[in-house]
Amino acid sequence: MAHRIIISGGGTGGHVFPAIAIAHALRRIEPEIEILFVGANGRMEMERVPQAGYKIVGLNIQGIDRKSILNNLTLPFKLVSSLLKARKTITDFRADAAVGVGGYASGPLLMAANNMGLPTLIQEQNSYAGVTNKSLGKKAKKICVAYEGMDKFFPAEKVILTGNPIRRDSVDIEGKREFAIQLFGLQSQKKTILIIGGSLGAKQLNGYVLDVIHELGEKEDVQFIWQTGKTYYEDMKSMLKMDQLIPGNVKVKPFLDRMDLAYAAADLIISRAGAGTISELCVVGKPVILIPSPNVAEDHQTKNAQALVAKNAAIMISEADARDTMMYVALELLSDETRCATLGREIRKMAMPDADEVIAREVLKLIK
Repeated sequence: MAHRIIISGGGTGGHVFPAIAIAHALRRIEPEIEILFVGANGRMEMERVPQAGYKIVGLNIQGIDRKSILNNLTLPFKLVSSLLKARKTITDFRADAAVGVGGYASGPLLMAANNMGLPTLIQEQNSYAGVTNKSLGKKAKKICVAYEGMDKFFPAEKVILTGNPIRRDSVDIEGKREFAIQLFGLQSQKKTILIIGGSLGAKQLNGYVLDVIHELGEKEDVQFIWQTGKTYYEDMKSMLKMDQLIPGNVKVKPFLDRMDLAYAAADLIISRAGAGTISELCVVGKPVILIPSPNVAEDHQTKNAQALVAKNAAIMISEADARDTMMYVALELLSDETRCATLGREIRKMAMPDADEVIAREVLKLIK
């Protein structure tokens, strides 16, 4: 009889893409396996998971709104209804095990699973565990982590260093540079800087690029691929009156469907420090400047970035300094071939490209 696994969580690409990667790995190992996702209504997993070929159930759950107390008044009711629906979903699906990857839906689903005696596995992506996962970790059977030293958050005997699952097609860059350069309309003799703000874009990061857009246009030996995020693309477009004011050496994209080609074209990458993105950057092995978003729970992006900086595997610029220094540091680094080579070599040492399969096998061990 085929095993049945529930995978819960989402909200951002940093949660959704690893969840799908684990599901793909489970299917490769056990083709007959049945997998059901549980996500949060209105979040990106409700679209991305079905596109990847899996069924998903939505919970009416949200996070704490730190800007508006009124928006939090319904939260207890949503949590109770989500716990009840999670319990019913587990029963109806007849799940053998549950996996939580983080995000709003992960909490209620794993709480229900733990209370029902179902074996659970947590995939903690960041170098600093959040409050929910620390609580859930007390009853979880296994906790798969991407950074060393996570036993300060979880019982040491449950922790397994696996790395974060990545989108394998996104990091398959070998031999693709020339095609990528042509596709983006770039010039092969110039160095390329890739600027990415995560799957949802990064408003502040976009603002910093806007501030220096005309200076970028004056750089004769450097070109840029700039992903704004779909959320902010129209705003950028209207501010720049796109076709008239965008310099020819700056290619603006709302979303990069082919991250492999963007990575292949890049000589240097400027990025936020989300766990999923960092895991991809480690495999890609190019010099990286990380600008952590301070607007995330427990400031975990800063801690993710610091873990790389400590191993001389990346450069970090704080949000407070980014406006004035981001492009200066990037252009100076690009001209230092020795430093670029060192950063690329050291970040590659941190790569764990088979995390999806390692985690999938741990999930199956919970059942067997």
